Amino acid sequence: MGAQKSIHAGKAKIDVNVDFTHKLCAALMLQPFRNSGSPLELVIGSLCIKHPNLFGKSEKLDVLWDKGLYDSNILITYRKPRPEWLPQQSFIIQHSVSPEIGVHGLPVDNFSRSGSGGVNLCRFSAGLDLSEPASSNWSSKTSVKFEHIRPVSDEGRSINRDLHGFPVTCSGGYHDSMVVVKQESRYAKANDRSFTQFSLQIEQGIPILSKWLIFNRFKFAASRGLKLGPAFLLTSLTGGSIVGDIAPYQAFAIGGLGSVRGYGEGAVGCARSCLVANNELTFPLNPMLDGAVFLDCGSDLGSGRHVPGNPALRHGKPGTGVGLGYGLRFKSQLGHFQVDYAVNAFQQRTVYFGFSNLPS
Repeated sequence: MGAQKSIHAGKAKIDVNVDFTHKLCAALMLQPFRNSGSPLELVIGSLCIKHPNLFGKSEKLDVLWDKGLYDSNILITYRKPRPEWLPQQSFIIQHSVSPEIGVHGLPVDNFSRSGSGGVNLCRFSAGLDLSEPASSNWSSKTSVKFEHIRPVSDEGRSINRDLHGFPVTCSGGYHDSMVVVKQESRYAKANDRSFTQFSLQIEQGIPILSKWLIFNRFKFAASRGLKLGPAFLLTSLTGGSIVGDIAPYQAFAIGGLGSVRGYGEGAVGCARSCLVANNELTFPLNPMLDGAVFLDCGSDLGSGRHVPGNPALRHGKPGTGVGLGYGLRFKSQLGHFQVDYAVNAFQQRTVYFGFSNLPS
C-alpha cells in the first residue's frame, strides 16, 4: 500500500518512498499517541537524495528524510575522500522528533505495551565522524558532536515537566545542550559454523559551558552464533551504565522488541545501568521457513531509583523481566518476514511482526 520511485537528476539520485501500510497496522495494534489533525499525518515515507561528486572531487552528499506516524528524521551527511590509510571524515547534521516512550511511556496490559506519556523529544545535532581504517577483525570510529534536546508535548509545545510535574530535562529548563565525544570499537569474526561479535561505546559529555551536561556513559554488546547440526543458536548480552549529569531521557530503557520480548518499550524498567540477555534457537522447517524459540531477560540492576524523578517507580515498572516464546522466519526473494509470539512474567501475550528488505 504505497509507492516507490527513483529519479536521476544529472549525477544525483533521488529515491522517494511513500507508504500507507504502517498506518493501517498501527491503527489495528497500537493506541494512538495523538489525534491526527491533517491527512498528511496518515502518510509515512522517505526521501533520499544522493550526489556522488558534489564539487568534482568525489565528495559525497547524502540527504535522508524519514517520516513516521509520530516521528520524523532529517539526516544530512557530507563525506570528503581521503587516502585509505587515514581516518575517513563525515560531517553530519541531524534533526529528529520522536515520542519518548522508553522512560516516560505508561505500561498497559500487564506491561505488554507502552502508551504515550505526553513527552516527545526534538533533537538537533551537528558534528564530525572519523572512521579509522579497519585492521584485522577490529574497526573503530570516533565522533564529536553538539546536541540540543528540547522536550515537547503531543501538541508540539515546549515543556520542562512531565504529566506528574517532574522535570524532564537535566537543567530544569526547556532544553538541554551538550558536546559529546564518542568512541566506538567493534570486533567481528566468522566462519562456516560460528561467529562472534563485540562492540563497545564510550560517550563523554564535555561541559564547554557551565550549564552543559557532563557525564560518562558506556554500552557494550556481545553476541555469539553457533551452528548445531541443522539448527542455529544465537546468544547475546548487552548492558551499560551512565554516571554524572543525567536527564531522564538518557536512562537505559529495558523491554520491547530488541530487548525483552513480551514487554512494551521500556516497560521492564528505565535506569542508570542495565543488563539484557537474549537466547534464540532457530531450526529449518522447509527451505523457505524456519522456526524459532527464544528466551529473553533483563534487569535494571537496582539503579532505576537513581534516575531523576524516579519514573520507573512512579509507573510501577518491575525492574526485572523475563519473556519467552516462539516464532517463524519466512525467507523469500522480496525479503525476510518474521513473526514472534511472546509471553511475559505476568502471563500477558504479545505478537510481533517484522519485515526486512534484502540488500539490492
